Amino acid sequence: MTNNNKDLESRLWGAADELRANSKLKASEYSIPVLGLIFLRFADAKFSEAQKQIGKQGKGLRSSSSNKERYQAMGVLYLPEEARFENLMNLPEGENIGQAINDAMRAIEAENPDLRDVLPKTYNRLENRILVELLKMMGSIPMDMEGDAFGKVYEYFLGKFAMTEGQKGGEFYTPTSIVKLIVEIIEPFHGRIFDPACGSGGMFVQSARFVREHKANAMEEISIYGQERVAETVRLGKMNLAVHGLAGDIRQGNTYYEDLHNSPGKFDFVMANPPFNVNAVDKERLKDDPRYPFGMPRTGTANYLWIQHFYSALSDTGRAGFVMANSASDARASELEIRRQLIEAKAVDVMVAVGSNFFYTVTLPCTLWFLDKGKAQLPPSPPPGERAGVRGSDTVLFIDARHIYRQLDRAHRDFTPEQIEFLANIVRLYRGEEPENLHDSAAMLEEKFPDGQYQDVPGLCKVATIEEIKAQGWSLNPGRYVGVAEREEDDFDFFERLEELNEELEVLNSEARELEERIAENIVLLMESGR
Repeated sequence: MTNNNKDLESRLWGAADELRANSKLKASEYSIPVLGLIFLRFADAKFSEAQKQIGKQGKGLRSSSSNKERYQAMGVLYLPEEARFENLMNLPEGENIGQAINDAMRAIEAENPDLRDVLPKTYNRLENRILVELLKMMGSIPMDMEGDAFGKVYEYFLGKFAMTEGQKGGEFYTPTSIVKLIVEIIEPFHGRIFDPACGSGGMFVQSARFVREHKANAMEEISIYGQERVAETVRLGKMNLAVHGLAGDIRQGNTYYEDLHNSPGKFDFVMANPPFNVNAVDKERLKDDPRYPFGMPRTGTANYLWIQHFYSALSDTGRAGFVMANSASDARASELEIRRQLIEAKAVDVMVAVGSNFFYTVTLPCTLWFLDKGKAQLPPSPPPGERAGVRGSDTVLFIDARHIYRQLDRAHRDFTPEQIEFLANIVRLYRGEEPENLHDSAAMLEEKFPDGQYQDVPGLCKVATIEEIKAQGWSLNPGRYVGVAEREEDDFDFFERLEELNEELEVLNSEARELEERIAENIVLLMESGR
């Protein structure tokens, strides 16, 4: 996106946020109506463009039925007259603008069944003066914005509202740079994509953008399937898809108990950011569910329900990428047993440690897991000393990305496009693929991999075999394998070194907890054998 468009995003948000601040509305009451108006402006821009093209092709514009089919054949939402943005902006003073916008949304839904019950119709809750200013603000968006610029404005507002709404915002929004990294690593070029905790649909949007960036038509290459518990969030996701010119099958349901897409073995790609550490799932209701082939965790959170669901949804060659709490990498008892089975099935491919402050809901760091069922079909990795790091059926790549980030403000970080590409290129080298340089990451890659081939880099990446993972108690914590980068004495940075020591302490604490559990288990066994 050009700097001009970035300035536009910032200006629009500033104006919208000022209007909210001067109203009686909470962010949660304000966000969806504003996003609905961005959607309406996008739909009107696309409709106007299509109208010009149809006008050049000939007469017959008065026949609404044939007209509607023409627009839909062009992939454009058909807008009746009362839903045109200009007509809403030109409503006379004193008109009930909220009711007029509600009617416009209903009219769009009537003409476009895929959007039925999706668009917001709560504009009568907003004061007329606020609606007038919002319409003017949206009207200032240029009609000739290129590419998916409207979609990027929508994404920008989604992110800003998520930040404003705090914990609730995290229910519907995953930071874009995390989503982009997941997409870059699993490379969803073609096939069926599934997100069973899809929120506002960011995984789908970035997958489509990845396909377009590689010179293909997204809607011809990928099919979109999602599930989301909250009805309001389902609507956000469907609007997000529409603004990006996408369509998909997103259904409302509680994924713990409902598998609305009959997912086992069905999907080429699974991407998700599920809720972490949920304790209240009724596991009795999940007995004999085919989504959990490695068994039910006896205690603890739903983390290993999600992990198994992602695994089971994959086809024989499918790939998954998802966000998970750090604690899942070292979890003990029944969760360790499930993790062992997953590793021995040769499905775990890549683990990436991400630093703190990337999410709006929690400041804690997280881990990105990447599964690949097709990896089991590869031959084992070469013996030690023979081109270290070549991917095999018995290897896992660990990446520690906790020192890689851009500081946005005191409380938030993200990855730059260059950093995302660099991290994905490490995975490409590991897989024996050609690295990419669409975002100028070549210099970063050459610094760490000067010969253009994968090698273990202390403090950054390490390839471990299943036997090495077994020796570490089946841990999938990257910190256990990657180690710490060597540092020249004259290049000492106190705060960076303090952070490194803190991360080492985190690993040692994890190992200590593991030893404590083993000691406790052994004491119980000794006591039982002495009876």
